[in-house]
Amino acid sequence: MSDTAPSTVNGQITDSVTQVNTKVVGETPAMAMGNLLVSTSHALSTGAHNVTSAQQQGQITMHAATVQGINSLMSVGSAAIGRTSEEIIEKG
Repeated sequence: MSDTAPSTVNGQITDSVTQVNTKVVGETPAMAMGNLLVSTSHALSTGAHNVTSAQQQGQITMHAATVQGINSLMSVGSAAIGRTSEEIIEKG
């Protein structure tokens, strides 16, 4: 083997490296925009999911409050009947 390094590079290798560098530099803006669009769409879909979940939880809470209100209204009638019955039994 020779101790001296070659001083010239094959032209095909130079062209290949230049083409690869040009390809990478040319693709970079498109890759950046693709990454931006993916990140943005992911953030928007996560936000939409959070809104849907919040609406569902709100509906469950409102439903529970409605049921509690109806239970209160129904128990008022039972309490009145119970007091009246108690008065009748005590007088009886």
